[in-house]
Amino acid sequence: MRWSHLHIPTLHADPAQAEAIHHRLLVRAGFIRQLMAGHYMLLPLGLLVRRKIIGVMREEMNRIGCEFLMPAMHPKELWERTGRWETMGEELFRLQDRRKADLALGMTHEEVFTSHALELNSYRQLPQIWYQFQTKFRDEPRPRSGLIRCREFTMKDSYSFDIDIEGLDVSFERHRQAYERIFTRLGIPSFTVNASSGTMGGNASLEFMCPSDAGEDVVVICRGCGYAANLEMASSRLPTVIDPESGDAPHMFATPGVRSIDDLARDYEAPASQQIKTLAYMLDGQMTLVLLRGDHNLAEQKLRDLTGAVDIRSAAGDEIRTALGAGPGSLGAVGVRGFPIFVDEALRDRRNMFTGANRDGFHLGGVDVARDLRPSVWADLREVATGEECPQCGRSLKLIRAIEVGHIFKLGYTYSEKFGVRVSGPRDELVHPIMGCYGIGVERAMAAIVECHHDEAGLVWPLEIAPFSVVVTNLNPMDTRTTETSESIYDHLVATGVEALLDDRPLRAGAKFKDADLIGIPFVVTVGPRGLAQGEVELKSRASGETRALSIGEVPSALKRLMNMAVIQ
Repeated sequence: MRWSHLHIPTLHADPAQAEAIHHRLLVRAGFIRQLMAGHYMLLPLGLLVRRKIIGVMREEMNRIGCEFLMPAMHPKELWERTGRWETMGEELFRLQDRRKADLALGMTHEEVFTSHALELNSYRQLPQIWYQFQTKFRDEPRPRSGLIRCREFTMKDSYSFDIDIEGLDVSFERHRQAYERIFTRLGIPSFTVNASSGTMGGNASLEFMCPSDAGEDVVVICRGCGYAANLEMASSRLPTVIDPESGDAPHMFATPGVRSIDDLARDYEAPASQQIKTLAYMLDGQMTLVLLRGDHNLAEQKLRDLTGAVDIRSAAGDEIRTALGAGPGSLGAVGVRGFPIFVDEALRDRRNMFTGANRDGFHLGGVDVARDLRPSVWADLREVATGEECPQCGRSLKLIRAIEVGHIFKLGYTYSEKFGVRVSGPRDELVHPIMGCYGIGVERAMAAIVECHHDEAGLVWPLEIAPFSVVVTNLNPMDTRTTETSESIYDHLVATGVEALLDDRPLRAGAKFKDADLIGIPFVVTVGPRGLAQGEVELKSRASGETRALSIGEVPSALKRLMNMAVIQ
């Protein structure tokens, strides 16, 4: 391909409002452009990389399953069968056709694949692993971070059908290994963590995480035993607290101007660890109190997983005052009846605590949790913090930011039962297949690759997914010998199967060098009059920056050696 035939609109400066490294570089290097919030155009180089990424995924998935292509638009009835027409909330794009039939733009395809599984009729047809590459649509409330959180993106999603739990374990493990091979080939360092299954259902899931400051996920890890979990569901050990006696009953005291945990701690010698934080939530329209230690934060996903609530939000000020008689700064659960009260395990057996009195400007001291509160449910609801003890080995935990690059779920029987999928078992009985689902975002993988492979000059693509393997740079298109030599090297590379790009633009050498570094092609062959006077051209490795002078005849073999080394690495 000739550079002059491609559209590669490189920029000299970072685009406005692009914070993540991959976002800045992919825009500057002419790989992507934003159409509107959460929707990106893939320009020619971006499309080439996307094809390479899909090619790697397809090769690995073909080792364990077979490819489909399902519609992106779905009838409402499919989503109603599983209840997810409601539970997916506002993130599900909904529309009507001219006949007023309700439709959805697929944010995932469990319903569609399960509906097709009705054609299965015997355990002898199992296991089945079906996958596809399809556009997904999610009405994200705050699309951001470039390609990491979009409203329109490509997903490699797959679905397994097995006769029993042992079969599901095998399919799950085959996917785990396939994903590890995919991420290794793509140059994405990753590790697995325990995660919430969320609206997908099922009882077990693993996320593949790539450490990155651009990541929107926080992962809790232990360097000692290898424990790793998404912050949404991570747990930890807390030191045992020995509290003084509470007295016979809580006592009320005035706290004018106190609006927060910090205010009470500062002005009334009530350390945050001795306070009960009371959060008012609306869970599917039901006022609910959530109690935590004052210095702990709620992991909202834990509350969602515990309750199964679809509509979950913080209660509004007027809702709180109507229910409890006070504003948010003075809330407590002592004496409260008629509302569910969820209490974090860190408060179990605590005494001599402080909490709001449900009266503006007043708090209670001397609260004994066992005596004075009536929890509806005890549960692990808090977020883990750096430095707390690992729940498995007791070593100190660390929190890091990461990009979720893959997610695999054991769905169980939820979908096959709701769709009535049944096959004859080995004893002629009818049984529901057990399912798993597995996903990787293609453009998100592209973003993770860039976050891991770049330098100050621009992108540094791994060879297997680079848009081209080598760029042949003609430093002086007006010079006959330089042009003929550049064309000869380019033609030979293409003829031998090397994906080459010929920079034939009538630009200064400095501009060509900058662009070559910015777009990140792994190898650069530079042809100029000065080198040709010595019978030489220059070969540069983008990753290492190493350059060497070669005779024209040495270029193909030298490139082959370097490319073989890059593949092995």
